[in-house]
Amino acid sequence: MNMRRITVSLLFFLVLLGGWEALVRFEIIDEFLFPAPTQILSYLIGALKDRSLIFASGITLKRLMMGYAVGLICGLPLGMLCARFKALDDTLGLLALGFQTLPSVCWVPLALLWFGQSEGAMLFVVIMGCLWSVLLAAKHGVEHVPPLFHRVASTMGSSGLHQALFVTLPAALPGILGGMKQGWAFAWRSLMAAEIYVTILTGFGLGHLLHYGRELHAMDQVFGVMLVIMLCGYLVDRVVFSPAERYLHRRWGTAA
Repeated sequence: MNMRRITVSLLFFLVLLGGWEALVRFEIIDEFLFPAPTQILSYLIGALKDRSLIFASGITLKRLMMGYAVGLICGLPLGMLCARFKALDDTLGLLALGFQTLPSVCWVPLALLWFGQSEGAMLFVVIMGCLWSVLLAAKHGVEHVPPLFHRVASTMGSSGLHQALFVTLPAALPGILGGMKQGWAFAWRSLMAAEIYVTILTGFGLGHLLHYGRELHAMDQVFGVMLVIMLCGYLVDRVVFSPAERYLHRRWGTAA
């Protein structure tokens, strides 16, 4: 990002935050329902000092990584199999398409009934939130691999598992990565829904802080936690997904 774009972005956020602060200070909007940026900043500083925000972020990220990893491990091979076998695509593929449209919060009642107030319930909701988007992305990615790749690989003696791992999967990675990114976003949303509704003593995450902020009418806490969630998502995109996308585009010669 060049200096001009950075300057424009900084000016935009300065004007936005300054206008927001002014509206609260002049009592144009109710600070009880819409706290000023300085109030939110004060909460964040206090939560960092008493480490409650650090502990909650660590617990949430741990749950998120576990559920997302399981979703990837299960979703990628299942998606590739759906692309390879039409019978599986006509059954599991259709089921995945239906489940992907189902809001993540719908899994919470089932998770509570099956696993109770436990970490298992959290993990189940996260997995069900991200699994299907990863599966469908893997299926579509494999389906869009040029048939010429398979013919050339077969001519050179590659077949079966070797062709799937060293020809099909690398060629489908650009499409799969988009599904992985979408699955990460769905995993976040699923975990927030789970943490808001599932109360367990093994650790309070960011979703719990959101819930208790609402219960205590502490809107500075609600806005502060929302800001932390947005920041985590932004950092993961910039540190993990964006570099991976740039590499794949360069690798496959599709960079602009």
